[in-house]
Amino acid sequence: MPFKNLLNRLLEDIPGAVGAIIVDWEGEAVDQVARIDDYEIKVLGAHSGIILGFLREALAQIESGDLDEVVVRAGDDKILLAPLTDEYVLILQLGAKAIAARASYKMGKCVEALRDQFVFE
Repeated sequence: MPFKNLLNRLLEDIPGAVGAIIVDWEGEAVDQVARIDDYEIKVLGAHSGIILGFLREALAQIESGDLDEVVVRAGDDKILLAPLTDEYVLILQLGAKAIAARASYKMGKCVEALRDQFVFE
């Protein structure tokens, strides 16, 4: 499956993007591309999956709608999380110079392509 092609295109389309990873509900990496060490992006993926799980639980308790996207800012860095299905999530790590709004738009297009072309469940 061409996950890597879509993830590579995502990084190419976003100046300042550092890495992208698809993880399952347990935080296990499905596929990733990164301009940093693979281990670092996998750790990010594992921890981001946990954060997403907590957010989903909180939204369920207040009977809110489905989670579309989460932006985490840590200093100058930004991390975008977007659920692909109930069990899979796409995570994008941005560097200090990346524009979050542009990244969010491009990531949304990537999520659509992943949902349209691949069956995860």
